[in-house]
Amino acid sequence: MSRLSRSVLLAFAAAVVAGTCLHFVYDLFPCPVTALFAPVSESIWEHSKLIYWPALVAGLLLERRNPGLLGQRAASLLLAVGVMLALGWLYHIPLGGEALLVDIALYVLSMGIVFFLPGFLPGDIWSKQKELFLLLAAALGAVILVFTFLPPAGLLFTDLSGANTWSSYPY
Repeated sequence: MSRLSRSVLLAFAAAVVAGTCLHFVYDLFPCPVTALFAPVSESIWEHSKLIYWPALVAGLLLERRNPGLLGQRAASLLLAVGVMLALGWLYHIPLGGEALLVDIALYVLSMGIVFFLPGFLPGDIWSKQKELFLLLAAALGAVILVFTFLPPAGLLFTDLSGANTWSSYPY
């Protein structure tokens, strides 16, 4: 499989569009089912759903078409969500940023990690530890589902919607 195959590029584009659409699903159809897959607030944590669910589906479809990178795909998904959470927290909390363009760039960068990194990771360690990475990715999905309805306290889970959120963060 080439590092930037046509199927990977198409999956990346489809996942970016799907995640973008997911951003508005809960506002249009507010119910517990849509809450599982779409952000219910503007918290940094809730936005991990925009990466996790589309990337999971697209990654499984890619794996079915070109098997052999499942461990790399799972590890890349974990890394992408972690990068999005860390950089989102850094940008919004300590730096006080509120630019939509930065949020979009961060989202596309994180999606890029999911789809383009697996082709560059050497296969040996990822194949041997595939079950561990799959278990961790499944655990992340379970935590996303649980925290939808039972979010812990903390700035990562605070709704950042509204103007001038920097001055209203609870400490």
